[in-house]
Amino acid sequence: MQNLNIVLVEPQIPQNTGNISRTCAVTGARLHLVRPLGFEVSDKHLKRAGLDYWDKLDITYYDSLADFFEKNKGGHFFYFTTKGLHVHSEAEYPDNSYLVFGREDKGLPEELLHDNPESCIRIPMRNELRSLNLSNSVAIAVYEVLRQWDYPDLSREGKLTKYEW
Repeated sequence: MQNLNIVLVEPQIPQNTGNISRTCAVTGARLHLVRPLGFEVSDKHLKRAGLDYWDKLDITYYDSLADFFEKNKGGHFFYFTTKGLHVHSEAEYPDNSYLVFGREDKGLPEELLHDNPESCIRIPMRNELRSLNLSNSVAIAVYEVLRQWDYPDLSREGKLTKYEW
C-alpha cells in the first residue's frame, strides 16, 4: 500500500475539515492537522461532516508547522496554492507524498512557497476568482494522486441494492 498524506495547516472551518476527513477515510489517506485550529475537534459541524467515518480515520495533530516538518522528514511535499507554478495533474506523486494545504482565508505562508517553487501546485481555475473551496481542492488532489497510482486498494465496482448487473 502506498502512503498518501493530506496536511491541513491551521484549518479554520470545521465543515471543510469534516469533509476532508471523510475523503481521507474512504481513500485510506492519512490526515495531518497543524495547529492552531479554528475550531474544537469535538465541534458538531466537524463531526457531522465525517461522523460515520471518524473511527476509520488515521489522524495526527501537530503543534506547529515546524513540529510537522520535524516529525515527517523524508516525505515528498507538494504545496497546493493558487500561487503555484505547476498544474496538479502534471506533477508526479511518489509514494509517501504529502499534499499540503493552507488556511481557507490565507493559504500557506509565502515564505514556504518562495523556498519551494518547484513543489508549488495549482489546480487550474479562472484568474478573476479567488479559489476553490478547500475540501473540493483536497478531493481533486487526492483523486489525481490515486489515479496516477491506479487506485490502490480501492473498490472499482459498485452494486445495485435491488437488482443485479
